[in-house]
Amino acid sequence: MEFLFEYGLFFAKVATLLVAFVVVVSIVVGASQKNKYGEGKGHLEITPLNQQFEDLKDTMLLATTDESQQKAEEKKLNKAKKKQLSDEKKATKKSVELDTPKRSKVYVLNFDGNISASAVGHLREEITAVLTQATPNDEVLLKLESSGGMVHSYGLASSQLDRLRKKNVPLTVCVDKVAASGGYMMACVADKILAAPFAIIGSIGVVAQMPNFNKVLKKHDVEFELLTAGEHKRTLTMFGENTDKGREKFIEELEETHQLFKEYVSTRRPQLDIDKIATGEIWYGSRAKDIALIDDIQTSDEYLVSRIENADVFEVAYVFKKKLHQRLGIAAEESADRLLLKWWARLTQSSNKHL
Repeated sequence: MEFLFEYGLFFAKVATLLVAFVVVVSIVVGASQKNKYGEGKGHLEITPLNQQFEDLKDTMLLATTDESQQKAEEKKLNKAKKKQLSDEKKATKKSVELDTPKRSKVYVLNFDGNISASAVGHLREEITAVLTQATPNDEVLLKLESSGGMVHSYGLASSQLDRLRKKNVPLTVCVDKVAASGGYMMACVADKILAAPFAIIGSIGVVAQMPNFNKVLKKHDVEFELLTAGEHKRTLTMFGENTDKGREKFIEELEETHQLFKEYVSTRRPQLDIDKIATGEIWYGSRAKDIALIDDIQTSDEYLVSRIENADVFEVAYVFKKKLHQRLGIAAEESADRLLLKWWARLTQSSNKHL
């Protein structure tokens, strides 16, 4: 027995080392492949939401029906589905013969933004795919969540949505939680903006900040040299000594960016009093409607259910195939995020706003 125990312990050690070796090798190989070939190709995933909704409705109906009536109800549902399929085939055939307008389609996209708007890579592919089929009779619904980030990144994301506008494809943006700063820059492109009552909307402003370690370096007798060609190549620096002239130029650039932001929003939503709302403030959904930042109070789920009743709804997602090292990294990142959020919630429990 002792021999078997020692053998099992030895086997466990070997297995652990082998797994660790495989993980390290996959990370190294994956990183080299990424540098050599890039992220690699992805693929489209298209989910028909009408069928998903019908299945959900049928499941709830059967679950809330008495056991004695479940079989009869199931037969009734199957019969209704067959009749529906038959009616749809006849309607399609008739519409082709009479050349009547087809049932409209709604394409659902998702954008979960971060500071660098990294989801724009997926968004551009999804919009390219949708534009191959969408017509002015169809609609694109974007479920948007973003508190903003880098100007150039969100400028690109907004430009992707402008492609729909140029093709006269109606765009509706739904905000369930937040569309602020760069997030609102994206939202304002839409023909219609919907938001939940307590969604955070607005923050039309620009912010920039950086620490300066020049005094710390001087205190420890560390010299720092920054060589530039061009008067305004570097306005503010983290390690050099900043000048009033450099600060003035930096503020001037911020003001120019803010002005471009205001012009972009006011062009797409002319009903706004842009000088009144472009102060960097945020509003909750119910207040945002009063000042025309949004068009209506409605959650994305409520709007989707209403559209399913009279249109064919498809969720479109462009997915990149993740390698082993990427999946491990994402899992570790999500675990760390959950842990940090848990402790942050405990630490700020007494100071946060509560209902």
